[in-house]
Amino acid sequence: MPRMLDVSDDVRAEIGDEEADRLLAGDNSPGSYDCTSCRTPGDSGQERTSTVLFIGDETAVLAFAHATCLPSQVVQVAEEQLQGAVRSITGEADAGPRPAAAAVPATAGAAPQPAVLGVTSGLVLLADELYPALVVEPTGPIARPGSIGGGDDFLALLAEQGFQPLGQVQEVPAALPGWSVLLAMGRLHAVLQPGSAGAVAWWQAHQPLQVTDGWRTAATKLGTVLVFAAPVGTIGRQPREDLLRDALDKAAANGRLVAAAMPLAGT
Repeated sequence: MPRMLDVSDDVRAEIGDEEADRLLAGDNSPGSYDCTSCRTPGDSGQERTSTVLFIGDETAVLAFAHATCLPSQVVQVAEEQLQGAVRSITGEADAGPRPAAAAVPATAGAAPQPAVLGVTSGLVLLADELYPALVVEPTGPIARPGSIGGGDDFLALLAEQGFQPLGQVQEVPAALPGWSVLLAMGRLHAVLQPGSAGAVAWWQAHQPLQVTDGWRTAATKLGTVLVFAAPVGTIGRQPREDLLRDALDKAAANGRLVAAAMPLAGT
């Protein structure tokens, strides 16, 4: 039976016309599936469904998502990340802000050597609405590529990428075109930025990270994630969301915070 599948040109180019046509005809595609983004059931025979191809160094995994959650696309991830995603289909979310394992940015021009970033997830209240947020803080100063003598240019470099400097945390920051936050199989995988061959990871978890049910629900409802960034030593690992918010407010008041709104997924 034909399926209501969306197969993007990028996905078709990777899997080939023959395989794409078989998917569309229903030969190799599931009728029912668990959405790789929101993890709720879907039916490709009854609703628009996106094919999402995750590509690692040696492995490729074709997943399915509600078209309202994710567009059909190719997402490049590290091999370890991809294998971890396959292993993490099940799992329960923890409560409170979730500190991430350190990871490495890709091509945002954030350091002359790969800089280690830490990411914490939490909910931030703005205008009576709870927004899912990620707070990015490096473990050390990040100098401009080619600079001599060190220094910390993290905020300036992000501002050049389109992140908005904040004087206070009161309003939703401006959207950053081409960037997105990848939540797949119910876990946080990466912050993606536009690249010459499609979306590439600016930040990537060593292993897919659990988020709270509240965070995932808010992200699915709003389709938007707020990404805040601050220099080393500004925010720290806060154990509660109220303390995380206090740290964000202090960072903004001291001119040490930038932010951007990003869609839950996209290229």
